[in-house]
Amino acid sequence: MDLAWQGLPAILERCILGEEESMSEGYRHVIWDWNGTLFDDTALCRGIVNTMLEQRGLTPLDSDQYRNVFGFPIQHYYTHIGFDFTQDPFERLSQEFTETYEARRHECSLHAEARSMIEGVASSGREQSLLSAYPHETLLELIHAFDLAPLFNHVVGLDNIHAHSKVEQGKYLVNQLSHATDEVLLVGDTIHDWEVAQEMGVACCLVAHGHQAKTRLQQLGVPVVEALSEILPLLSPYHPRYFSRTRYHSQAWVRWGAQHLDPCQA
Repeated sequence: MDLAWQGLPAILERCILGEEESMSEGYRHVIWDWNGTLFDDTALCRGIVNTMLEQRGLTPLDSDQYRNVFGFPIQHYYTHIGFDFTQDPFERLSQEFTETYEARRHECSLHAEARSMIEGVASSGREQSLLSAYPHETLLELIHAFDLAPLFNHVVGLDNIHAHSKVEQGKYLVNQLSHATDEVLLVGDTIHDWEVAQEMGVACCLVAHGHQAKTRLQQLGVPVVEALSEILPLLSPYHPRYFSRTRYHSQAWVRWGAQHLDPCQA
């Protein structure tokens, strides 16, 4: 595996690649969100909503506006951007959005580095799962189309466990894992993903290339990265976030971290 960080101490490189016994103290299972995190569908979702707004004489959203107002529950987001449920019931709007999305989702692709990150996590000896509020059968169809299915130990979509929320899904999933909750990292792109991680009792890292703005995500007090490739160091027990609970504190890491890590995100 090629590492993108020049000057990485050799012992840390071995740790990230899974060659150090001390890896057991790092995150051993990564749970990925799908929409916006691995699957680059933000522009499509904004485009569909803008068409719906314009058809009703409402103002469309530019990219920044969308990422600053999008959120959960979707009902609150819809009313905030101008939809009137007395004229258009939420169920009708939701169906309109979903039908258009399903007809056009083939226009979307994986985020840059998504495949290499998933493959890298698998190569490091860690397990990984997919957790999404997307319909389970459609989720399976997509990950098979991208040839990712063999890399996931668990795939949990909304309707395969009869859950009514992503929180319920997450709690179900974490109970299926062979690792303790402090060995699990959830990677998402929204405040709701952080809320789900809190309910699951697992750590969280958020990627600022999805449906919500970086400034909103940074208010949560968890690592926020610009690109998926920045997540790999976070999995290691040598990352500064582990200093409070690991015996593998090394001056080599301190020197490297000072040169290569943003102290605000470390």
